[in-house]
Amino acid sequence: MAPDGPEPELVARARTGDRGAFAALYHEHYRLVYSFLLVRTRNRHLAEDLTQEAFTRALRRIDAFTWQGTAFAAWLTTIAKNLYLDELAHGRTRLETPVAEFDDPPESWRDTEALALRELEAVEAHETVRTALHTLNAHQRHCVELRFLDELTAQETALAMGRSVGAVKTLTYRALRKLRRPTGAVSA
Repeated sequence: MAPDGPEPELVARARTGDRGAFAALYHEHYRLVYSFLLVRTRNRHLAEDLTQEAFTRALRRIDAFTWQGTAFAAWLTTIAKNLYLDELAHGRTRLETPVAEFDDPPESWRDTEALALRELEAVEAHETVRTALHTLNAHQRHCVELRFLDELTAQETALAMGRSVGAVKTLTYRALRKLRRPTGAVSA
């Protein structure tokens, strides 16, 4: 069942081939999809390319979209996520680390050791966050990932999750409260 508001009307019109309606949906959701991809790719140009491809696919498949209890933005985000995963799977996206030129004087080993320690700390921090996120239920985890890892606003998160802003704030509060609780603590 479609939610109330102008979006269902725009989707319905876009499904009948109304390019203006799809353009309005594009303008409404571009920032959300782009931000979602930018956080993951860390590459502005790649995020722009994938965002355009996400909307191209959405346009081609708009007639397949049905309201299933989630917002149109969630459908777009799923398309973007799948494009990003395809990009990773095909190895087209590579994180590049700048290295010194051959004729540069060698840096001290201490700098190399410090870099290695920073990378190890980053990996350990990533594992700690992943472990902590798995203590949350699926809705709380998704909410926290969108809010803090994808850096979406409460409004953007609500749109992506098909929930109200108040529900997103409540999910965020409860998730953070649960994450702050010492391991093994019993809730009252």
